[in-house]
Amino acid sequence: MPFDKISKILVKIFGSRNERLVKAYLVVAQEASRFEEQIKKLDDETLKAKTSQFKAAIKNGARPEDILTEAFAVVREAAKRNVGMRHFDVQLVGGDVLYEGKIAEMATGEGKTLVATLAAYLVHLTGRKVHIVTVNDYLAKRDAEWMGPVYEALGLTVGAIQADMDTAGDERKGQYACDITYGTNNEFGFDYLRDNMKMSLEQMVQGQLEYAIIDEVDSILIDEARTPLIISGPAFDDTSRYKKADQVARKLIGLQSSYASLKKQIDSAERSIAGAQGELADAKKAKDKKRIEKAHKVIEKSQSELETAQAMLEGATEYYEVEYDRKAVHLTHEGVAAAQEIAGVGSFFTGSNMEWPHLLEQSLRAHVTFEREKEYVVIDGKVVIVDEFTGRLMHGRQWSDGLHQAVEAKEGVTVKEESQTLATITLQNFFKLYEQLAGMTGTAATEAEEFMNIYKLDVIIIPTNEPCIRDDLEDIIYKSMREKFNAIAEEINDISASGRPILVGTISIEKSEALSESLTKKFGLEHEVLNAKQHAREAVIIAKAGEQHKGRDGQMYGNVTIATNMAGRGTDIKLGKGVAEIGGLHVLGTERHESRRIDNQLRGRTGRQGDAGSSQFFLSFDDDLMRVFAPDWTVKAL
Repeated sequence: MPFDKISKILVKIFGSRNERLVKAYLVVAQEASRFEEQIKKLDDETLKAKTSQFKAAIKNGARPEDILTEAFAVVREAAKRNVGMRHFDVQLVGGDVLYEGKIAEMATGEGKTLVATLAAYLVHLTGRKVHIVTVNDYLAKRDAEWMGPVYEALGLTVGAIQADMDTAGDERKGQYACDITYGTNNEFGFDYLRDNMKMSLEQMVQGQLEYAIIDEVDSILIDEARTPLIISGPAFDDTSRYKKADQVARKLIGLQSSYASLKKQIDSAERSIAGAQGELADAKKAKDKKRIEKAHKVIEKSQSELETAQAMLEGATEYYEVEYDRKAVHLTHEGVAAAQEIAGVGSFFTGSNMEWPHLLEQSLRAHVTFEREKEYVVIDGKVVIVDEFTGRLMHGRQWSDGLHQAVEAKEGVTVKEESQTLATITLQNFFKLYEQLAGMTGTAATEAEEFMNIYKLDVIIIPTNEPCIRDDLEDIIYKSMREKFNAIAEEINDISASGRPILVGTISIEKSEALSESLTKKFGLEHEVLNAKQHAREAVIIAKAGEQHKGRDGQMYGNVTIATNMAGRGTDIKLGKGVAEIGGLHVLGTERHESRRIDNQLRGRTGRQGDAGSSQFFLSFDDDLMRVFAPDWTVKAL
């Protein structure tokens, strides 16, 4: 009998490894539940005193595991009294998994923020500081304030690091002195680098890296693992070279335009021929002479256009090649020759001209592969990077190797002097410095092998408290982006008119604003836009995203929220009164992301904790992902 069949039989008999582990954890959770009635009778002061009793027991030789069940019952009661939330048994399982230094995969909406309190409390009892890592400042502050009363009721102190705090001030140092400290991966990482540049221990703010719970662990330890955190200082004060390179790049782009135009004509003609050939085959089967004649004419005309464009392309020059998937641009031999002539500095490969090819390629990257309102925005005359994964502004961060200066020259803002690296570390290497790591996310199982190989972190899938009844509909694919967005606008209007709220996920600020304008012009539809420009109103917008509003005609309409990746992680959208009964929140994705987990995070905004909901993606062959990964023959065939 084949091995895979034997494996399936054994799984049916004994259950999967994950199921067996979860059963063992559930036994612990049930034991914690036995303490509930006893703990419930304690007054607030006696409940707080439990922390001192647990610490004394550990000091006298008890293992943390010996008091785990009662400690969890204490945290559960503190949460119930102070934030009105009682941990479910499956959340106790998650807390146990985190305490053991593993990754708890919990479906979105299953209360990861609350689960962290269990492990954080137990780790604190062992005398270690706890860092809880979130993906942005908003969540760090929100979670610290939200869960703060639980910790404080048990005698613990809680802090939150924010990017706008003085990097060397007492406020930041005070937050790290707390028992539990919330903050982003960037803030924790940069504070580590800054501390290592200090001259004395008294100047350091962070302290020991002992235990960390990483929320959205797949985003931080997988997607952004190789992202370098860099502290830099000034290097070169001559910024005029970036402006010169920008001028040359603009001229090369102009020269390349005829080549690019011919490539588009060839592509269009080939698609037209492929479509007409399909039509011809169908017409022949149907023996429809008019359709056959019409298809032949289209093929003849397109063939003629194709041959003309191909002939012209032979005489056209390609000055640079673009790799859209890597955001890379490479000058061709002809491109170097043309650039040398335009720049008027002689050969690029002699003396002080040696930096020209690099400067030019960075300038071309800035123009060809980096879009304003997608990869960056311009605020008060400064280029601010937009985080690819979270959709949030990254104030104070800049691209390296002169790319940031190239983008500044492109946008016509003041070009900052180039910097040199003073200290750097990748997120992967930084988090390996902790004595123990644990993580939470809704999407980790697909990367379980990578977590184990790189970080020695096991992934345990935690069952949901209620079954997920979300309806994930099939993707709809359109030929062009224009057709797709017209259909999206119609869909949004129809769903809102049905009374259901709808969350629309876009991949850039530009597209979120374009869709907003379209909805206003076509339907005059009331809606909210959530992107990096409106981050200050995030809490207000999210609070209303699952509700309804009364229209001018007196009818109830579903609220419409158009958002970038900002709404993809850590946002808990509550359903308004009566919304669940008519289908719940609908999520519409306007494009697929390279990372399937980011798509799943968007889907996960609906159907939380057993609520009704649905999701669907609208795609087109003009989408970035299709353009990069779909082979030409696939598009032509369709």
